[in-house]
Amino acid sequence: MDKKEKTNEISLWERHRNMLLRSSLAVLTVAIVLYLGAALRSNRVRDVLKQERNVDPFLRVDCAPKPGASEDDCRRQGCLWGPIDGMSDRNIPYCHFPQDTGYEHIKNQTNGSIQKFELKKSKASPKNPYGGDYDSLRVESEQIGKGLRVKIGAENAYEPDVYLQKHASIESTDRFIFNTSSNDVFTFTVTRESTGERIWDTSIGGLIFGPKYIQLATLIPTDKIYGFGEHIHQTLQHDLKKYHTWPMFARDQPPNSYNENYMNLYGVHNFYMGVEEDGKAHGVFVLNSHAQEVTTGPGPHLVYRAIGGQFEIFFFPGPKPEDVIRQYQQVIGTPYLPAYWALGFQLCRYGFLSLQDMKDTVQRVRDAKIPIDTVIPDIDYMERYKDFTVGQDRWSGLPDYAEELASIGMHLTVILDPAIQVDYSIFENAKRQNVSFLSWPRPDLVQHSTNNLYSQTRDTTDMLAVVWPDRHVAFPDFYDDTNITGNWWKEEIKTLHKRVVFDGLWIDMNEPSAFSTNDEHPWYYDNPDHPNDEPLWCPRSGPDGEYDEPPYTTFATYQFGYGAPLCQNTLCMLATTNRGKDILYNNKNLYGLKETIDTYNGLKESTGKRGQVISRSTFPSSGRYAGHWLGDNTARWEDLRTTVIGVQEFNLFGLPFVGSDVCGFVAPTNEELCLRWQQLGAFHSFYRNHNAINNPPQDPAQWPSVAEATRKANHFRYRHLPYLYSLHFAASQRGGTVIRPVYFEFPQDSETYELSYQFMWGPAIMAAPVIFANVDEVRAYIPYDSTWYALYGKKYGQTVEKGFNYYEAPINTSAPVFIRGGYVILRQVPAMTTRDSRKGNMQLLLTLNENVLNNGEEGPNAQGEFYWDQGDNEYYQDGWIRQYDHQHYTFNFTVNEHEATLNIVLDSQYQQFVELPKFDEIEVFGYPKNVNFNSVKINGKAVTVSKQQSGYSPFTKLLHLNAPNGLFSLNKGENQWKITWSNV
Repeated sequence: MDKKEKTNEISLWERHRNMLLRSSLAVLTVAIVLYLGAALRSNRVRDVLKQERNVDPFLRVDCAPKPGASEDDCRRQGCLWGPIDGMSDRNIPYCHFPQDTGYEHIKNQTNGSIQKFELKKSKASPKNPYGGDYDSLRVESEQIGKGLRVKIGAENAYEPDVYLQKHASIESTDRFIFNTSSNDVFTFTVTRESTGERIWDTSIGGLIFGPKYIQLATLIPTDKIYGFGEHIHQTLQHDLKKYHTWPMFARDQPPNSYNENYMNLYGVHNFYMGVEEDGKAHGVFVLNSHAQEVTTGPGPHLVYRAIGGQFEIFFFPGPKPEDVIRQYQQVIGTPYLPAYWALGFQLCRYGFLSLQDMKDTVQRVRDAKIPIDTVIPDIDYMERYKDFTVGQDRWSGLPDYAEELASIGMHLTVILDPAIQVDYSIFENAKRQNVSFLSWPRPDLVQHSTNNLYSQTRDTTDMLAVVWPDRHVAFPDFYDDTNITGNWWKEEIKTLHKRVVFDGLWIDMNEPSAFSTNDEHPWYYDNPDHPNDEPLWCPRSGPDGEYDEPPYTTFATYQFGYGAPLCQNTLCMLATTNRGKDILYNNKNLYGLKETIDTYNGLKESTGKRGQVISRSTFPSSGRYAGHWLGDNTARWEDLRTTVIGVQEFNLFGLPFVGSDVCGFVAPTNEELCLRWQQLGAFHSFYRNHNAINNPPQDPAQWPSVAEATRKANHFRYRHLPYLYSLHFAASQRGGTVIRPVYFEFPQDSETYELSYQFMWGPAIMAAPVIFANVDEVRAYIPYDSTWYALYGKKYGQTVEKGFNYYEAPINTSAPVFIRGGYVILRQVPAMTTRDSRKGNMQLLLTLNENVLNNGEEGPNAQGEFYWDQGDNEYYQDGWIRQYDHQHYTFNFTVNEHEATLNIVLDSQYQQFVELPKFDEIEVFGYPKNVNFNSVKINGKAVTVSKQQSGYSPFTKLLHLNAPNGLFSLNKGENQWKITWSNV
C-alpha cells in the first residue's frame, strides 16, 4: 500500500470515526435529553405526589364537593387527587385544593379602624370548579369595639337586605386582632389578644370566588364547636372527627331524628360558638343570604361555600359563652319579649273537626285541673284554608269563643300562611292596592296554563303555585321597600282581629313552601281534600335555568338526589322580589324574616299589646320579632331527644322563645312518650302540645297518668314563671340566652362540653329530663364548681352529689331539676292560668353554697333579679333595644354567725307602677344556723311569722319563714327594703 492509499484509508477511518462519534454524541444527547426530560417529569410527578402526601387527609379542602367527580375532572381543575385507604368512615375528600390556592395581595390601605386590601387571582391557583373566577377581590377588616368585622367579595357583590348593627362596638374584656400574611397567597388570621390563640387561620388555602360559587376555608383552634342551623343534630357538640357538610337553605323539610342526616330545615343560621382549650369562648357569624353550606373537618377546620354574594364575617371574643351571645345580639338585635301569658301551656292540633271539638278539648284539659293559657286552631278554622277568613259551617262561633276565652284568662292564637289564593276578596283587595307579589321576570316565562285560569292574574307576571287552598296561590312580596305590601298585610291582620279577637299569630309555610314544584304527579293528586291543581314548573335549562340549577346547588339539593333543583318544594329561583329589583336566588332565605317583621307589626297595631309571634322560617335577627317552634317532628323518642338540643341551639341563634311540638306532630303518640314529653316541654319557653290531622287526640287529658304528670309539671312551671319571665326580660334588655347549655355556666369543666340532654334555665336552675323509654331514673352530671340542691321529689331542698349520678325520675313528678347555690329566685302560687297565677302570693327561694360561713366568699352569699310589669304592655320607646315600662328589683343576701340580711332594691324607671302580690314565704336552702323567729324585721320594723308554718332543720338545713297574712310587700313609694333576722 502506497502512502497515498494509506493516507486515504486513514482519512476514511477518521471520517468513519468522526461519524461514529457524532452519531454517538447525538444518541447520547438524545438520551441525555430523554433522560433529563423523564427525570424532570418524574420530579414533577414526585413533587405532585409529595404535595398530595403533604396535604394531610384531615386538613383537606374539597375541590369537588359536588357528587360524582372523577380523577380526570379533578386534575383538569388543577387540583390534587389522593385516595385514602381504610378511612372511608371519615368522609375524606379525594379531590382537594393545594394549600396555595387563592389570591395574591396587590395593595392595601388603612383608614382608622378599617383596613382594605385588593387581591388578584393567583395564576398558579386552580380554577373555580363551578364557573368562572373573579379576577380581583376586595377584603375589608374593621375593628368593631373588641370584635372584628371582615368582608370578602368582589366589587359591588350582593349584600343581604337585613337590619343589623354591623358597626356595633362589641363590648368585651378581651380583644380580637386581625393580621395578614406576607406570603405570595393572601391569608389572614384572627387572634385573641390575651392568649395569642388563633381563632381563624386561612392559610389552609381554598379561597375561591366566582359569580355563582364562593368558598373560604379556615383552621380553627378547637373541636368544641356548637351551632350552625337549622338542622337535626344528634349531639349538641359537633363531631369533628370526620368531614360533615351542613347545607343552609330555608326549606319546607320536616325534621328526621330517626337516623343521622344533614338535611337543611326551615331556617338559616350561619353562626357557631367555639370553646378553646382554656375554656374561653368565641363566636363567628357569617352573613350571606344565598344557598350555602359549611363543612366541618377534623383539622379542626371549616369550609364555607355559597352560590353567590360575599362573606361578611363577625368575630365575637367572649370570653364567656354568655358574653358571646350578648355580643352577637349587639349585631342582630336582642330577643323580643313575649307576653307573660305566652309562657303558659298552649294546646293546638291540625285536624280539630270543628270549633266544638276544640272547645271540648280545652274543657277536658281544664277539667283535669291542668293549667293552660292558650289554644291554637290550625288552618282548619279558615274557609277552605284561605288566609284572613273564618269557616262558616263549623267555625262561625270562633269570635264568641275568643271572648269566652278572654273572660277566663285564656288566649287565642291563630295561624296564617303567606300564600294567598288568587280568586277571592283578599287577593282582589291586594291588587286594587298595588300590592306586589313574587313574579316571573318576563312575560314570556309566565305559566299561562295557570295564570289564565283567573281574571286577577290573566295579564300579570305573578308566579302562581299550589299550597293548602283549593286554587292557585300567589306569594306576597314582603321584600317590597315601598311598604305597600307590608302595610296591606298589616291591614288584613287588623281587619281579621276586628272579627276574631286573637292575641297571637303563628306564621307557617314561609320558606316559602310550594307543593310539588316540577312534579309530574304531585302528592296532592292522591289527596281527596285537595283539587288536582297544576303545579308550578320552573325552567331547568338554558339561561333561565341557571338559577334553579347553577353549576353548584349545594348539599341542600344533593342529599335529595343528584340533579335535584333548588326550586324543589318552593318557588323558582328566578322569581323577582322587591318589585323586580332582586330575585329569589339571592334572598330566598330572608322570606320568613321579612314576613315575620310585617306580622309582628301587624299584631302590635291590632292588639296594642305584646302577644306572641311564632315563625317557622327564621334568619339571624328573627328573634327580634318572633319565636320559633322546631317544626313538624314525629312522635318518637329520637325526636324528643333532638328537641332538647334544638332548643339550646336556637338560644345560641338569638331566638330564646322556642319549643317543640310536645308529644310529637306526625304519627300517633303513646302514653309514656307523651308523658315524658309533657315533662320536658314544661321547661321550654314556647310550650305547646301539637298534633297532626288523622292522628288520635293527644291532649294530656287523654290518659290519667299523663294528666297527673302534666298537672305537676305545669304547676312547677307556673310556680317558677316569675323567674322564667325575668330571664326573657333580661335577654330583651341586655341580650343573652334563657335556656342555655350547661357549659355556658361551667366552661372550665370539660365534662360539660358533651352534655346534650340536660340544660340550664338561666344561671340557677338545671333540668335533666327523661329521654328514653321504660326508665325511672336519669343519669345526669352535677358540676363540681357549685353546691346543688334537688328542686323536686322526695329530696327537695337537699344537696345532691356532684359528678355523674343517677337520679329518680318517676312518672308522677316533674322532670329531675336542680338549683345552684348562690341564687335568689322568685316564685308564685300557681293557678289555672297565668292571669290568675300573677295574683297569687309571692315567695322567695334563696340557695347558699356549702360551708357558707367559712368558705371565704366575698360579697353577697346569694343574688338575683326580678322583672315585673303588666305582662303584655307594648314598648313605649322603639330602638335597637326596646324600652318597656317595668320594675326591676335586685336581691342580695348575706349571712354570718349572728344574723342574715336580705337587701332588695328597685332600680328601674317606670311610668305606671304595677302592684305586686304580697310575699308570704322565704325559703332558704343550705342555711347554716337555727333562727330566732321573733327577730324578723322589715326596714327595722318587727314582722310576725307563723311559728306553726315556719321552721328550721339542722339535718336538711332548710329554713322556712312563713306568714300567711304576708311577710312583706314591695310597695309603691319605696325603693329599698332590708329584711333581717338573727341566728340562734
